[in-house]
Amino acid sequence: MINHRIVLASRPAAEAAVENFRLEAVELPALQDGQVLVRHHFLSLDPYMRMRMNEVKSYAAPQALGAVMVGGTVGEVVQSRHAGYGPGDPVVGMGGWQEFAVVDAGQPGALRKVDASRVPLSAYLGAVGMPGVTAWVGLNHIIDAKAGETLVVDAASGAVGSVVGQLAKARGCTVVGLAGGVDKCAYVVDELGFDACIDYKAHRDFTSLAAALDSAAPGGIDGNFENVGGLILDVVLSRMNAFGRVALCGMISGYETGPMTIHNARLLLTQRLKLQGFIVSDHMALWPQALAELGGLVASGKLKYRETMAQGIASAPEAFLGLLKGRNFGKQLVKLT
Repeated sequence: MINHRIVLASRPAAEAAVENFRLEAVELPALQDGQVLVRHHFLSLDPYMRMRMNEVKSYAAPQALGAVMVGGTVGEVVQSRHAGYGPGDPVVGMGGWQEFAVVDAGQPGALRKVDASRVPLSAYLGAVGMPGVTAWVGLNHIIDAKAGETLVVDAASGAVGSVVGQLAKARGCTVVGLAGGVDKCAYVVDELGFDACIDYKAHRDFTSLAAALDSAAPGGIDGNFENVGGLILDVVLSRMNAFGRVALCGMISGYETGPMTIHNARLLLTQRLKLQGFIVSDHMALWPQALAELGGLVASGKLKYRETMAQGIASAPEAFLGLLKGRNFGKQLVKLT
């Protein structure tokens, strides 16, 4: 059986490009005892993948050259030599950018069965997957949001930000989003229920963005779920109330440009702010609780999400580069079946 896969061919010199990836066709090996063969239905594309393309110190090892690109996947078992899995079982794992994966199913965390009857399979890569858990952990355990507080969430229409805002509203918070474009802002307010949304593309400098934020959050900001960094983070910090909390989840505005600075770090002291970077894989003990709540909310229709779907494994590089430029709307996936 032939498996089509995308490997990292070279490290980006500056911005990532299609040339950094290579499509390969390889023969799948025979299964050994304890292994299962999974056919992937959907592949997740996420901003963290860009950091791992560079050979720099980070929370995870760099993506190896010539190896299948890392990534979350959902699909079904097609062959099994493990007693815990049988053909047809829907599963989620980290199968990477490829159509099939041979998985050592006995390895802790390598594979997990999911219920595709209550929750659509693709949602296990978004609202009921790593992005949803990231939102849940950051809101509940980093920001520790309380009813009556005002939260700002950037990349608000994305896979993580959209969940943060809806969970915060359910907890009685006022939520202001930032998103790129009129359509995304309309979705954030009209469908997701945020109190306001600022189109950052219409506010390209500090003064303009600060004025928009003052209008949307006149009482200041108590919590910030940060996905973007750069100018947006600088402006939000300048409007934080005393003892505000920042969950630093991502800094996508700098993934292609190199190190970024915080221009008025003195505010961290004078406003007694807590700014904590976090990686959701450091909080595995919280995943079962988070997934149970998120799954229930999606199954009941109370938690809404949106997906952008690319078709076929060969489309993954272009779709990933588009994600880095904000061309996706909601969770970026690749449909493989």
